Amino acid sequence: MGLGVLKNGQWIPEREQEDSQGKFIRPSTTFRHQITADGSSGFKAESGRYHLYISWACPWACRTAIMRQLKGLENAIGLSVVAAEIDQNSWEFSDEPGAIPDTVNGAQYLWQVYLKAEPDYSGRVTVPVLWDKQTGTIVNNESREIMRMLDTEFESFAEKDINFYPQHLQKTIDETIDAIYQPINNGVYGAGFATSQSAYDEAVTDLFAALEYWENILGKQRYLCGEQITEADWCMFTTLFRFDAVYYVHFKCNIHRIVEYPNLGNYLKELYQFPGVRETCNLDHIKRHYYKSHPKVNPTRIVPKGPVINFDEPHNRG
Repeated sequence: MGLGVLKNGQWIPEREQEDSQGKFIRPSTTFRHQITADGSSGFKAESGRYHLYISWACPWACRTAIMRQLKGLENAIGLSVVAAEIDQNSWEFSDEPGAIPDTVNGAQYLWQVYLKAEPDYSGRVTVPVLWDKQTGTIVNNESREIMRMLDTEFESFAEKDINFYPQHLQKTIDETIDAIYQPINNGVYGAGFATSQSAYDEAVTDLFAALEYWENILGKQRYLCGEQITEADWCMFTTLFRFDAVYYVHFKCNIHRIVEYPNLGNYLKELYQFPGVRETCNLDHIKRHYYKSHPKVNPTRIVPKGPVINFDEPHNRG
């Protein structure tokens, strides 16, 4: 997630985000190296070697922050957190509450980290970023892959014995993450950044059809892939957590709120109350980022006070 783009090492503040039909287009990520426990990929899992750059506002980045937290990798993998709001220079490091400066590369802006990895880089500047201090480069900036690596390749350094990608569910987990990506995780952006009525109508219709589908699934089983919590649930959680506070209003995803769904609403509260998760949830950063950083969507940049949601309320999921 991030605005602006680098072209041959030069920062360009604005970039086009939609096609000729007004549909939001999300380009693919570019750094896709893999870390492996045995080092066979060229990047070996080691304590203290890697550093994670995130934003508390970004649902993609928070997937990786949740996994780092739940696995107990805080001492093994460093963390930097950008400021909530984006200006013409995109993600910025600051000393505001919730932010953590770049102690590895000393960057003021995230695009400077990208240029340290590749001086003539062309492409988007997004979070999350997994940085290798040993080779001085970006290993990966694809949230799904970073989340998987933290879950499966750092077992020797994880302080908590928990696995969100169990072997007997791996095919189902991968299929579920695929299934929720376009209509839900990316669908809220498809609705929010659409610049034509037809593009918005298509995205919001697909979004709520998918939410209704998973509402029904969660009426039959506790989690997306059955009775065990998995990576798929954390991919769903980061979108659901932002939904009523941001996507419902700011992105016009206003057919229903998540709290109106009996199963999805209680599922959301259960995941939020999972030990370690609330520490990765920063509604102040989330609301300030979305409402102040998208002037084409919210020209006044006014941040609404509500809604008031108590994620600590008891849920009904056992």
